[in-house]
Amino acid sequence: MDTDAFLPLQPAAFHILMALGDDDRHGYAILQDIAARTGGRVRLSPATLYRTIERLLDAGLILELDERPDPEEDDARRRYYRLSPLGRKVARAEARRLADLVSLARESGLAPKRT
Repeated sequence: MDTDAFLPLQPAAFHILMALGDDDRHGYAILQDIAARTGGRVRLSPATLYRTIERLLDAGLILELDERPDPEEDDARRRYYRLSPLGRKVARAEARRLADLVSLARESGLAPKRT
């Protein structure tokens, strides 16, 4: 499938894909990861998180897992998610797209030059 068909990603979707890039997570852990990665600058509401997760599941960019961690360390109500191979490709394509955009902004004097 052509990754460009998914671009540009909504910011919430890109943040969720990044949160799943290095580990499987449940919804609350995704929210915590996003807040930590952004120094608290990005905070998704639960409604935005779960609406976006549903769209990502429907698009095949993430997967809902059947396997669960140790029951003593888990809450049975939690759903766990994983980045799909397609989701990883799309996230990488979005990162490249954004890097190219920042490069153009630097060239036009609208973003600071790298030091």
